Amino acid sequence: MYHNPVMLSECIEGLSIKQGGVYVDLTFGGSGHSREIMQHLDQKGRLIAFDQDEDTITNTIQDTRFTLVNQNFRYMKNFLRFYKAIPVDGILADLGISSHHIDDPERGFATRFDGPLDMRMNRQQSLTAAEIVNTYTEDQLRYIFNLYGELDNSKQLAFTIVKNRSEQIETVEEFKNVIRQLVPKKYENKYLAQVFQALRIEVNDELGALKAVLKQVPEVLSKDGRLVVISYHSLEDRIVKNFIRSGNIEGKIEKDFFGNKISSMEAVNRKAIVPTAEEMERNPRSRSAKLRIAIKN
Repeated sequence: MYHNPVMLSECIEGLSIKQGGVYVDLTFGGSGHSREIMQHLDQKGRLIAFDQDEDTITNTIQDTRFTLVNQNFRYMKNFLRFYKAIPVDGILADLGISSHHIDDPERGFATRFDGPLDMRMNRQQSLTAAEIVNTYTEDQLRYIFNLYGELDNSKQLAFTIVKNRSEQIETVEEFKNVIRQLVPKKYENKYLAQVFQALRIEVNDELGALKAVLKQVPEVLSKDGRLVVISYHSLEDRIVKNFIRSGNIEGKIEKDFFGNKISSMEAVNRKAIVPTAEEMERNPRSRSAKLRIAIKN
């Protein structure tokens, strides 16, 4: 098990687990959250977990009540139907990347290691960060750095990359050397983190997958079922917050004839739950985490 689960007790409390219920862990990873959920289930309970990274297979739980689906969670409804697991009583999603990904130089997620400029969660897919850097147009690069990285100098960054890619940019260090002149000296780590975040989101279509799975939540979640989501940056959190508030991805509030809000979801916590000082000390990955809980009406 390589995953130190973020806000574990808050997640379990948020799920309000029924011993004989059916639960979904959309981000199995190192199995930390899943193993704790299993501890709260009796022999009638079930847990279906999703993860597209083949590395996670080694963390599978040897229990007849557990099923691991080695696929992107955007296919949640299809697989739950296949396993005759609809409706479910709770869904947990710990978004972002695990420490395993960050600490493995060969995966290309971290700015502090040299290695292939990869960033694929699913290494069976063809699109890598290197392909984006080497083939996307200047406008395409500017778009992803502006939207997914929220970088003020996204236009200059895109121009610099295109200007300096006469030779293929294949590694993390090669890429950092190309953009080095644009990196603010006092905020190097933060800036590079935003650049890498933008590439990672594009490689894995993370926001597209999140929107796709949230649309399925009202269809698979039982009445009074719980949705628990941990996000790590404003783009994810905004999507989750809008969905919980309105019951749809667009964030549009619909009202009935009497002006009452119509929504399939209701927030359990008015504000996002953030990690304690002790949690952040124990698990640095949790520092930017926001946890939101909703219940199906």
